[in-house]
Amino acid sequence: MKRKEIAIIGGGPAGLMAAEVLSQRGHCVTIYDSMPTVGRKFLLAGKSGLNITHAEDYARFATRFGSAFERLRTALDAFTPDDIRAWAGGLGTETFVGSSGRVFPKAMKASPLLRAWLGRLEAQGVRILTRHRWEGFAEEGCVFTTPKGQEVVRGDAILLSLGGASWPRLGSDAAWVPWLKDKCVEINDLHPANCGFDVDWSETFRDRFAGAPVKSVTATSDAGTLPGEFVITQNGIEGSLVYAHAANLRDRLEREGNAGLALDLVPGRSMERLSRDFARQGTKASFSSRLRKGAGVEGVKAALLREIAPEAGRADPQQLSQIIKALPLSILKPRPIAEAISSAGGISWSGIDEDYMLKALPGVFAAGEMLDWEAPTGGYLLSACLATGRAAAAGIDAWLQRQG
Repeated sequence: MKRKEIAIIGGGPAGLMAAEVLSQRGHCVTIYDSMPTVGRKFLLAGKSGLNITHAEDYARFATRFGSAFERLRTALDAFTPDDIRAWAGGLGTETFVGSSGRVFPKAMKASPLLRAWLGRLEAQGVRILTRHRWEGFAEEGCVFTTPKGQEVVRGDAILLSLGGASWPRLGSDAAWVPWLKDKCVEINDLHPANCGFDVDWSETFRDRFAGAPVKSVTATSDAGTLPGEFVITQNGIEGSLVYAHAANLRDRLEREGNAGLALDLVPGRSMERLSRDFARQGTKASFSSRLRKGAGVEGVKAALLREIAPEAGRADPQQLSQIIKALPLSILKPRPIAEAISSAGGISWSGIDEDYMLKALPGVFAAGEMLDWEAPTGGYLLSACLATGRAAAAGIDAWLQRQG
């Protein structure tokens, strides 16, 4: 039987994983990517250690993908976090579980894993053509702008793995949205996910504390109460604790026009203890001294308290304790999607069959962040990209077999 020609458009984790699976099954695979090299967002993630997956209980892990949980479950079941660790190990990358349950390569960077992965793909006959930018469809196939001019590619099957709209300078610019809409593919609006938010800081606070981390706090929203830390920025707030609440904050802003977090600046101290310790402070003590001695609050935390609740210095011990335990931080809007770690929205699940094929475009499949799902940071994003890449590859293989 003649080998089938498969075009994979997009050289991120989903596309590379699909190429691995399809080439293993004997297909002729070519990856087309607009950038000078593939895996650029993968490498960027690796600068902070490459959080490859998460080691929490799998039943809990599988629920981290919002409303897309049911549609993603089959793909996640077929490539679990344990499977990801074994796959990385097969490429010579040993992993370990951090204190938060996040899984990292022992080398704490992405480049060795990517080099080994690309070596495996090359050995399996996968071709990678960079600086090939997809420009949409023509009657003859997919149109690319290349260093040699315009080319048209027609494969036996096509996989789209072009990412969402975050980090466009690395290739995920969502230019594909109008081309798919023109083919009657339903696209849900793209929104920033795992993003920072604007806050109306005073100039004094912004100038002095932009870049300062706010550590050892909890933040409460409709998503629940979570511990962690975040960073003050020139525009507002960002960081892991903010990202954990980002989807809820974004959706509430869109729905109600206002949203915010309740910050507990001293989660290790009860309200009763704070009130008691503040009551012991002398009436002539400065507010800074009272905060430091009564609650251990100083530095950026004390400044944040003054910024948000300037009346706190006149509050009695019980009122001050209540403010410190539930400091209301209002946000204005999400930061632009180009700054977000990931994006929500994308190709609607109603337009995709069980094999990850677009119902409006037989023979065209999609995987990764192009699909409408989102997840928090912590290894979930990469896990789902890898899992959907494998699922789409299996779908392509099954579809091609049915075609004969």
